[in-house]
This record gives sequence, structure tokens and C-alpha cells, in this order.
Amino acid sequence: MADITIFHNPNCSSSRAATELADELGVDVDIRRYQLKAERPTRDELVALLAVLEDEPTALVRRDANFTKHGLAEADVQTADQVADVLAAHPEMIQRPVLIAEGTAIIGRPKDRIVPFLQAHG
Repeated sequence: MADITIFHNPNCSSSRAATELADELGVDVDIRRYQLKAERPTRDELVALLAVLEDEPTALVRRDANFTKHGLAEADVQTADQVADVLAAHPEMIQRPVLIAEGTAIIGRPKDRIVPFLQAHG
């Protein structure tokens, strides 16, 4: 098992960049395709992730068409508990990529955050 896990969506260029950079650096990572039913994070996993996320909890929620489709407003995703509830119900709304290492996690946006994280934890 690798020291770093990447929440990955292969259809996302930023997410692909994270896995490619890990390969280039020779850093072993576990890829978690969080949108697949078998790999979706539980609410408890999301709460744990939010507890170590260097970004504000609300940053983990994508503000795309799904945000509107599900009738969400900014007031619905302000606290870690709210974010965990929303993302457990709608994992496709997780911002990507997310890089997780023991005791810390980041959203890999902008992409220049990825290499320092991989180097520090890989």
C-alpha cells in the first residue's frame, strides 16, 4: 500500500496530471476512482478527509452543473458536516484531484501544488 492516495477521475485533466506527475517522480500512489460505486468514500471517510484537508471544507465541493442540478446553495456547503453530507450523497461533486497522505490532504488545484505534496510525502 502506498503512502499517498489520489482521489482520481480519469476524465479530468488535473486529475490525470496528478497521476502522471507521480509516475514521473517515481512516487508510488494508490488510485481511488471515487466515482465508481465500489470506491465511493463513505460519510465517515469524508469527515476524516475534511479534518486533515489543508483547504477549507467548502473547497472540496465542485461548483459545476451538478451543484445547481441538486438545488444546492453556498449556505448548504459551509461546514465540514454539510460538505460530508453532500459529497456522500453526490460523490461526483468531489473536487479533484485530492491527494491524501498520513495526517494531511490537499486539493491538487492549482496543479503547482501537486509536485511539492508528492515530494514531501512520497
